[in-house]
Amino acid sequence: MAKYTEQEKLAAVEDYCAGHHGLKVVARRLDINVESLRRWAALYRVHGAEGVQKKRRATYSLEFKLLSVLQRMRDDELSYRQVAALFDIRNFNIIGNWKHAYDEGGMAALSPYSSVRCVRMKKQSTNEPQPKSHDNSSPSREELLAELDHLRMENAYLKQLDALVQAKRQKARQ
Repeated sequence: MAKYTEQEKLAAVEDYCAGHHGLKVVARRLDINVESLRRWAALYRVHGAEGVQKKRRATYSLEFKLLSVLQRMRDDELSYRQVAALFDIRNFNIIGNWKHAYDEGGMAALSPYSSVRCVRMKKQSTNEPQPKSHDNSSPSREELLAELDHLRMENAYLKQLDALVQAKRQKARQ
């Protein structure tokens, strides 16, 4: 169900990598998305013709995600695209998801079907109101509303002051 066959991908990449034309010219001539051609070319440079072949969906282990991909990205200061091409990961956005999950929940968040990921997704999907925290460091609802009213009054005052200054300038010009 791929939009392009492996032969079409390989021909496009070889045409681009030959160096006769730029990325956009080759993409336009072959009616290919520029980003797709860029991704195929990066995979081709690292993995050869195997880089453009169809790949089955993969489940990556915790060690692969953390010790290989994320560690290499941090050590070598590589972008998501560069790391994806290096490790033959077809969707580079998944690396950003891994990094975000690791930053939020640590190693437990990276394991497949982890409870941390399931709980986080469950919280996002529910429309129930969040329980009030009894933490003394966070202001109460009444305090927030009072501060909002104060800021609105301050904003209105500054707008009126600005209007008066503009009127004085207008009179001075006349």
